[in-house]
Amino acid sequence: MRAQYPANIRIIKLPCTGKVSEIHMLKAFESGADGVYLVGCEEGNCHFLTGNLRARKRVERVKRILEHIGIEPERLAMYNLSAGEGTRFVQYAKEMTEKIRELGPTPIKPKKQEIGTERFEVQ
Repeated sequence: MRAQYPANIRIIKLPCTGKVSEIHMLKAFESGADGVYLVGCEEGNCHFLTGNLRARKRVERVKRILEHIGIEPERLAMYNLSAGEGTRFVQYAKEMTEKIRELGPTPIKPKKQEIGTERFEVQ
């Protein structure tokens, strides 16, 4: 459909949202993502039977972890739609982007390696 979604969205394609573990979501935040959302098959219509249901449970667990460590759980979401619903995908992308803009940058920022900051004394 060549629909335009916000440029700040980074898409990672997987065969099923059931392949996304809690650690993947947490690593995204640790790497500096201000928000993360999964888009999977409609519930009850998963090609891998229950992958999207497993993903939904994992998203809920990670939301509880985020809340426990002081990060807004709204920074993580899961949406379900069919492959032919490109306009809804764009709507979800815009909705999530707006929600993250309202929340502001994540309090977790990756540590940058400082290169060339060491001083050596030559005698």
